[in-house]
Formats: sequence, structure tokens, C-alpha cells
Amino acid sequence: MTFLPVIYFPLLWVITIYLKMALKLRRKILVNPCFISHNSSRFIVCLNSNHDTGLFLSKGFGGFQGSDVICRPRFFCPVTCLERLSWEGSSHAVLLTKLEIALKDLKLDEAWETFNDFKRLYGFPNHLLVNRLITQLSYSCSPHWLQKACDLVMIVFKDKSFHLQPDILAKLVLSLARAQMPIPSSMILRLMLEKEILPPMNVLRLVFLHMVKTEVGTCIASNLLVQFCDYYIRFCSGKSHCTNLLKPDTMIFNLVLDACVRFASSLTGQQIIELMSQTGVVADAHSINIIAQIHEMNGQRDELKKFKDHIAFLPVPFVSHYQQFYECLLSLHFKFDDIDAAAELVLDMNRSRESHPIEDPGKDYQKPRFVPIGSHNLRNGLKMQIVPALLQKDSAFKAEGKSDLVFCRDKKLLPTNRALSKFINGYKRHGEINELTKFLLSLKRELCSLGGSSLFSDVIDACISLGWMEIAHDILDDMESSGDPLGSSTYVALLTAYYKSNMSREGNVLLKQMRKAGLVVNLSEKIVMSENVPANVSRSSLCINVSSSICQPSLSESLFQEICEAEKAISPIIYELNSSIYFFSKAKMMGDALKVYRRMEEMKIQPTEHTFAYLVCGYSSLEMYRDITILWGDMKRTMESRNLSVSSDLYEFLLLNFIQGGYFERVMEVIGYMEKRSIYIDKWMYKIEYLKIHKNLYRSLKAWKARTEAQGKRLEHVQAFKKWAGIK
Repeated sequence: MTFLPVIYFPLLWVITIYLKMALKLRRKILVNPCFISHNSSRFIVCLNSNHDTGLFLSKGFGGFQGSDVICRPRFFCPVTCLERLSWEGSSHAVLLTKLEIALKDLKLDEAWETFNDFKRLYGFPNHLLVNRLITQLSYSCSPHWLQKACDLVMIVFKDKSFHLQPDILAKLVLSLARAQMPIPSSMILRLMLEKEILPPMNVLRLVFLHMVKTEVGTCIASNLLVQFCDYYIRFCSGKSHCTNLLKPDTMIFNLVLDACVRFASSLTGQQIIELMSQTGVVADAHSINIIAQIHEMNGQRDELKKFKDHIAFLPVPFVSHYQQFYECLLSLHFKFDDIDAAAELVLDMNRSRESHPIEDPGKDYQKPRFVPIGSHNLRNGLKMQIVPALLQKDSAFKAEGKSDLVFCRDKKLLPTNRALSKFINGYKRHGEINELTKFLLSLKRELCSLGGSSLFSDVIDACISLGWMEIAHDILDDMESSGDPLGSSTYVALLTAYYKSNMSREGNVLLKQMRKAGLVVNLSEKIVMSENVPANVSRSSLCINVSSSICQPSLSESLFQEICEAEKAISPIIYELNSSIYFFSKAKMMGDALKVYRRMEEMKIQPTEHTFAYLVCGYSSLEMYRDITILWGDMKRTMESRNLSVSSDLYEFLLLNFIQGGYFERVMEVIGYMEKRSIYIDKWMYKIEYLKIHKNLYRSLKAWKARTEAQGKRLEHVQAFKKWAGIK
């Protein structure tokens, strides 16, 4: 220990007495010197209290200086023992040692508290310790510690001289996504993107896999994918050093697209589809099925039909996989009320494969094919690369689709009861029962190859159950004319229904017809009336080969349900008009698109969300933001009349366009609508968009300096947005 010169002792004694008195008056704590050191120009006194608090007092050329930076006790471990700082080592070394030990022993509470103590005194410790702390926090299953890790990373990122290892950040991003914390996970990913560092592709896939499990996570994941693709297109498309680093792969696109289907974000899904073509990502068999569902949700039949020729050539082993594709295309034919196209599709689903039932070794099934987006005639139109025969076996992705209209049996695609009910009701509505019979005959031949069918008996029973006796009779007549009459049980079912409905005249005609055909010898009206067969019960028990029928006993119920739903369905003309608007918008022919829109108004046809979405997309592609504001006025009027429901997808697209166009009053209006409906808003994305375009907008202008009232109002809206987005 170093001794002070004698001249310093009186001074030290005075200081000690003064401090004792002061502290005794304020806290009633006795203070005793702990150690004393000096050199030629300075001495330091450390005073410890019996409450384990301490105070440093130093004397230099400039006078006395006091510090209470270590006055408060710190409990670094769960036991109630306190360690005093002593002359044997500085607080810097002690805190570092404590932090290292806590990290080694996996004591997160102690490590976090020690880290904060050190940071308050000396700033960040060395890079190694910070990385170790973030790693330990990342391995925690607690959202509390994961959030702490995220907060720490955000603070560290602000220190330009500090470097965090990419693999540590990747672990944290994955841990946050796995814990269903997509917002902090996306924050770190976006910061990594700014510094041109991203997790490895296998980690990125897992991050998206966990993110898209929730609706909010899907919103964030889709926005992240848009940002990644935008960055790739702008900076990396021609640079080999970052092409493989930043280009998302097919699996990531599939995960996001599938989530868009599950959470009904079809407009966002359409945007992701276009990004696939812009980045050159190849769509595999999974992609095509998901894209088909998105096109069905958007009512884009023409877009989906472009894929059919590329799928039809595939061999039989792919039949079951593309059941979902045919389901969607058939659904769109029904929505457009194109019954003939629907019938042709059902009959053609298996014909094209009969010529090549097995894989042709001379055919290159893995060769990419190109499908245009929009019109074939667009000079600068987008084209998507697809490989319909590509099924990634190592993929954990499995898309779940519906099977309402099409099912697979014995490597053949066949219509369900629901599809048959749509055909029956559709042909009846069009007054083309003879075409229905022709379709059923062709379908029956397909079913006979599978062991027979009671198709006609089930269809006639379904018609009888709804009181459509005339239609059932017409089908019987058409079958006789074709030389393929039905069995006597079907005639008996119709005859019974006639007499029970007091339609004796029609019943007598049918009875004569049966006798002429030799189906009955002695059958009187009295015998028919005694038949205890309810008219609303399926008579498939009278049919042959019932077990092999594709029709289930619920065909009558399916037909009844179809009639009820058809009354509430969207009119086919709306799908036709929306398709025209979509075509013109993609071709950037907004004058023609607007004419179709005005025509809808003249016809008193209520525009749908897709009507407005296609118009907004078209105006956006031409940067006609003012026209979007006019369209927004139409949307608000339609919403106020409760005739329009707007999804989060369209709100987000409007918000983005108004920011790009600088219409901040409209920006705040859209934000208000979204908040009123409790729609999640990805603030970070809009903050980035603002800083990219309007970084210096009104930066130094104050409200009182505004030249006009309009400029003052605009400044007010800009400031309101900046406050909302957290832009300083």
C-alpha cells in the first residue's frame, strides 16, 4: 500500500469528518475509508459505508471531485452476499469477470444486470462478450429474453463501429420467428438487409416457415419477400457476388404464397407471383397448384388457362398432384357460367394422358417453360418460368387444397357430387337438358372403365327429389334416343313421383312409354301409388353397380345446396368485366380500363374489391397517383354505403401508393380506416418507403413559415405521418 505524505493527512481528516457529518445527517450511515492511493498530482479516497455503498473522492490540480457511480449495491447472484470493490482490482475488471462467469453458468438474469452495469460505466464490453450474450439470450425459450436480445441488437446496430457476427444474428432471427415474434425478427432481418448480410438460405427458409403460421406473420413475411426481391432487382441482378446471397428460392415463395391462400390475401399473392417472374425464380409443381388457387380467388380464369397445356402433357403419375389445379380451373368455369368449358375440362382431364400413360424417356420434363402474365401480345410483359414435373423431394412444404369439385380415383380425375350438381343446375338454367344428357353419357363411358356406374339413376333421383320431374323425363327420353335406355327402376321412380304429385297426365304418358319399351307388362296406377317410396329419397338401391358409383347418396343434398348458393353468388358479368379491367390495366391502357369501370356504373353493377384493385395497379404502374386519389373517393363512398368490403391487401397497396405520390392527407385517411378495423400495419415498411423517397421533405420548414394554407396543411399531414411512423 502506498502512504500519503504527511501534508495530506490534515486535509484528509477534514474531508472525512465532513463527509461523515453530511451522510449521517442525510442517511445516518457511518463512512470509513477503504483505501487511499496517490501520485504526484492526484490522490483518490474510496469510502465505504456499512450499508455496502461506496463513494470516490479525488483531489487534483483542479480541486475536489466526487462520484457516486458505484454507490448503489448490485446483487449479481441469487444468494444474499455482496462483493465490495477493493484496492485489489478495478470495477472494470470485476464486472467483466462477473459477466464472463454468468455467461459461462448460463445465468441470464445475472449476466444481463452485470452487462447493464458495465455499459453504464464504460460503454460496451468487447465484441466477443456482446456476441456471447446475444447468443445466450437467443437460445432462451422465453419471449422476455428474446426481446432483450432484439433490443440489444438494435442498440448495437446504431454503433457504426461495432460489428455483430452474421451467424449470431441469424440464430436470433430464427429464435424470434420460432417463438412467434415476427415483428422483432423482421426488424433484425431488415437491418441485416441494409448492411447486405442475410442468413443462409436454409435458415431463411425456416424463418419464413415459422413466420407464415399467423396472419400478422404472413403480412410481415410477404412484405419482407417484396423487399428482398426489390433489393435483388435493383442492386444484385447483374452482380454475381450477391446473386446467390439475396435471391429467395422457390420454397420461400411457396411458403408465402400458400400463406396468402390460407389467410385470403389473394391480392398480395398476385404481387408475389409477379415477383417470381421478375426475379427469375422457377415455379415447381407445388407453386403451380398454389398459383392456381390465387388466380381462382382473384377470378383470373384467362391467367390460369395458360398453364393447362403445360400440365396436360404430364404422365399419369402426376395426375393426383394436379387435382388442385383442375379443381380451381373448373371452379372458375362455373363462376363465369361457362358450362360448356367446364364439361370439356372434365372430359379432357384424363384423355390427354391416355396417349402417354407412362413417362417418356425421350421427353425432357425438367425443361423450363414460360407462361406470360397478362396478354400474350405485351411487348414488355412478364413471363414466369415453370417446371410442372419438378417435385422437390427434400421439401418440408406440403400445400393443403380443397377437393370440392374434383377427386382422384385409380389415377383418374373425376367430378364430385358438388360438381355434378353445378352441371345439372347450370344446364337447367340455360335450358340445355339435351347437352346435359350428352355430357352425362360421355362421363358414363369414363366411369364404365372403372367398373360401371349408377350415374344416371342418381342424377334422375336428385331431379325428382327437387320436383324437377320434367327434366328427369327429358333425360330418360334422351337416353332412349341415344339407344342406351335406363333400367325399369328409374322409370318406376319417376312414375311414382308423377302420381304422388297429382301429375296423372304425365304419369300416364310415361306408363305408355314404359310398356312400349317392354319395361313393364302389368303395372297399374294403383300398384304405383302403393309403392312406399318417398320422392325425396335416393333410389340408388335400385341401380346396378352401386358400389362403383362416384355419386354418393348426398347428390340430392348437393343439388339443393347449389340452388341456394347460386342465388347469392356473384353475377358472372362481374367476373367478365373485372377480367377486362385486369387485361387493360396490365397493358397500361387505363383509358379503356376506365371505360369498362364507367360501364359498370351505367349498368348499376356494384364494383368489387378486385375492380378497384386492378385499377389501382394499373394507375400505379404509370405513376398516376392523382387518379388513385380520385378512385379512393369512389371507394370511400361505396364503403360508406356498406356495399364494399376492403381487405388489408388493398389498404396496404393504397397506403404505399399515396406515400410514393406524396399524398399524406390520404395516407393518414387510409391509416385511420385500417386502425378502425384493427388491421395490422407494418410501420417499418412504410417508414423505409418514406425515407427512400421523401427523406428531406419539409425537414427544416416550420409550420409558421408555410407560404400558403395548402402548404401548411400538407406540412401538418407529413408531420403526423412521421410521428406515426416514428421518423425523427
